Amino acid sequence: MTSTAPETQRGQDAGDPLGEQPTSWQRRLRRFGHVPRPETPLRDRLDPPYTRPGRQVWSVLAIPPHVADRLVRWSGWGGPLLITLVAGLLRFWKLDRPHAVIFDETYYAKDAWALVNQGYEGSWPKDVDKLILKDPSSVPIPTDPGYVVHPPVGKWIIGFGEQLFGFTPFGWRFMVAVLGTVSVLLLCRIGRRLFRSTFLGCLAGLLLAVDGLHFVMSRTALLDLIVMFFVLAAFGCLVVDRDRARRRLADALPVDAEGVLRPDARIAETLRLGWRPWRLGAGVMLGLAFATKWNGLYVLAAFGLMTVLWDVGARRTAGAVKPYMAVLRRDLVPAFVSTVPVAIVTYVVSWTGWIVTDKGYYRNWAATEGKNSSWNWLPDWLRSLWHYENQVYDFHVGLTSGHTYESNPWSWLVLGRPVSYFYEEQAGCKESTTGKCASEVLAIGTPLLWWLACFALAYVVWRWLFRRDWRAGAIACGVAAGWVPWFFYQERTIFLFYAVVFVPFLCLAVTMLLGAIVGPAAGQGARAELGLTSGDPTGERRRTLGAIAAGVLVLLIVWNFIYFWPLYTGTSIPEDLWRDRMWLDTWV
Repeated sequence: MTSTAPETQRGQDAGDPLGEQPTSWQRRLRRFGHVPRPETPLRDRLDPPYTRPGRQVWSVLAIPPHVADRLVRWSGWGGPLLITLVAGLLRFWKLDRPHAVIFDETYYAKDAWALVNQGYEGSWPKDVDKLILKDPSSVPIPTDPGYVVHPPVGKWIIGFGEQLFGFTPFGWRFMVAVLGTVSVLLLCRIGRRLFRSTFLGCLAGLLLAVDGLHFVMSRTALLDLIVMFFVLAAFGCLVVDRDRARRRLADALPVDAEGVLRPDARIAETLRLGWRPWRLGAGVMLGLAFATKWNGLYVLAAFGLMTVLWDVGARRTAGAVKPYMAVLRRDLVPAFVSTVPVAIVTYVVSWTGWIVTDKGYYRNWAATEGKNSSWNWLPDWLRSLWHYENQVYDFHVGLTSGHTYESNPWSWLVLGRPVSYFYEEQAGCKESTTGKCASEVLAIGTPLLWWLACFALAYVVWRWLFRRDWRAGAIACGVAAGWVPWFFYQERTIFLFYAVVFVPFLCLAVTMLLGAIVGPAAGQGARAELGLTSGDPTGERRRTLGAIAAGVLVLLIVWNFIYFWPLYTGTSIPEDLWRDRMWLDTWV
């Protein structure tokens, strides 16, 4: 077990230079908890090592050292795969239930079926859902184009599951469940790399596996979980790219006669970091997110800024006197080209099905209504697509019609107004005092996890501002990129389930808080940071109490997920028990 506050403050990019007196602003920040960097080898600051479990753990479990070493090597993948297996079993359990078209599945399931069969979405007749559930083979795909307001990637993915398993609830939910399961694996590995701890990485994945909103969205054919997957994958690519770039800088720096790595201003400011395929991969992932729903565009902007600032921190740590100027000369253009143009090209390519047909909605606009445009020198398909996008934008910003389950983004973190995807009452329920049973699929996060995340976000922001911890800044960026843009559209009809895009970052924030509660391993720097007295010279007592407190919190979150399980899966329960789970009046 380890914590997010390593003994040497590894991974931070700013603080007191080695052997240098603190400046006045640093002394003022100490009143708020700022701690100057202890003496840390430069290589560890650029390329921090992974933490390893102490020998005491293996001694308690009576595991021989050679077996323990093998388990440590395997745990980097074995632990995440085990968590992912559990998450997959939960998400695929009775995936076809309820046997209904729930909430916005009525749009995306049908659009996906038309898209994979004819390359464009059709205009489906009303009240066709019951016929599809009864006998999908008897329902023809409409050839008249349908007006859709979201890009096609998410529907292509949903449609792939339908091609495999048919035009059924299991078919249109299959690929979303796959991405929901794989996202747990991604978060385990990202958390492991972020915190340099397999235990904390697996803990982050476990929290995501038992989050109710992520769970429900993984079992529903909507687009937002797909956006979340690509955003998380892009974040993972950028974290790997950051590690590789910093390792390349460390390898290029000089070593003195004692074998100690030394900073070098010339190398730090002039070294070209070369080909960075992981950053290119992030550009593709962000393009796919944008090509699923447009809110992915905000994430593209936020992550682009974040990765440039990471380069600034790396060059500063390596000894650059003017790190911003060095990044401007060496890194900014490659960073831009690897993300923004790549994302745009990915977005345009995603419309291939619409481009190659002549029946898609607005497909022939350039040759008809738009034939007198001053942009006639552009290809017809491009001008038609641009017109379509303008119409869709007007639709989105003008969507102000009221909805029973709409909510303001201010209320999302406290789960003020969840969304009921499916509700059904059954009469003659003998177990209930009202004589009724209820089945519901409620899109709501695990309450204790989300409410703890409110405190965790405050801790993350504090750690970013006053401890200068890049990991906290990265987590805060992920939450802000998925949440803050919705505050600009508060008059628009928006829903809590949009928040699933930043749920993985909430889990990382909670993991960071729990790691801090556990506390760092015993060590002089760690004890000084915590202010431990001679009464607990090793910090073991404090660490034991912290581990117990963190363990209790995790168990309560898991229990909370189990308690709300019937509301996540549409399981029929007595109406009395259903009302017991309506903890807030706004949940009904």
